[in-house]
Amino acid sequence: MPRESHEVVVIGGGPAGLSTALNLVRARRDVLVVDSNRPRHAATLVARGYLTRDGIAPLELRRIGREEVEAYDNGEVAFALAQSIEVSGAGFRVRATGVRGAADIDVVAQTVVLATGLQETLPAVPSIRAYYGTQLHSCVECDGYEKADAPLALIGETNDLAERAMLLTQWTDDLIVFTNAAGTVSDDDERVLARLGVRVERRAIDDVVGERGTMTGVRLVDGTVIERTGGFVRPLWTPSLAFVSGLDLETDDDGYLLTDAHGRSSVPGVYAVGETTPPGPQQLIVAAGSGAVAAAAINRDLIGLAIDGAPGIAVL
Repeated sequence: MPRESHEVVVIGGGPAGLSTALNLVRARRDVLVVDSNRPRHAATLVARGYLTRDGIAPLELRRIGREEVEAYDNGEVAFALAQSIEVSGAGFRVRATGVRGAADIDVVAQTVVLATGLQETLPAVPSIRAYYGTQLHSCVECDGYEKADAPLALIGETNDLAERAMLLTQWTDDLIVFTNAAGTVSDDDERVLARLGVRVERRAIDDVVGERGTMTGVRLVDGTVIERTGGFVRPLWTPSLAFVSGLDLETDDDGYLLTDAHGRSSVPGVYAVGETTPPGPQQLIVAAGSGAVAAAAINRDLIGLAIDGAPGIAVL
């Protein structure tokens, strides 16, 4: 069971949180990682673009990361779902409910790092989850290469569909954008896409269809089936930050935590890394890099060294 106090508590055990923790334990900081073990990419079988780990399963990457943190005597990982963080004296009180039979957490930390990532809501298409993570993906940069030259669908209801479609033309010249009857692709954007050979299908979707676990097409409400072998979806993403509502952290219009270039939030002692910060969804290697950057700042801040606007050396 975690001790009652720590120098740093990291909330979230994905690449961003574990990278922060690993670099801090190597700086000889006492670190506790609190992880709900409910990653949004749980359905994804392989992760791409992570140097030396291209093709690794995301859950395996997390497992290795936890082991690396706990290989240090001053690093600990606890499976628990964060419930609240509140100011307590010169630090913060962190409470979390144990998961998978683990103990509840009630500890005090000098510094807190928020790395809880995002909650994901897919388009309301009945069978979309059956193909999500295998034939359908959300990260174009991550999975575009594996879909090269295939007949693809792009399914979503947001106003950035045209931009995503343009990006996908790097990998395929057979792409159809399905707006599911949402008017999110403008006429001007549709004309631009048409010049790129991309068709926009505005009729409502009935379902994604397939055989034996393999996607074969998209069925519209009028019964038309348009053959597609896979593609991409555009979920709605929401930062998982309900448990910090009492800290009055500054966010942007979409709810992402605003930080400086080193991960410092608007509340001294609270840092944010990875997908909880703008622009939101990121490749795993980018999230891990943000954790390393924040770890360096946290270590310096705890010492009292100045770095880009942080307090200078304290006068004792």
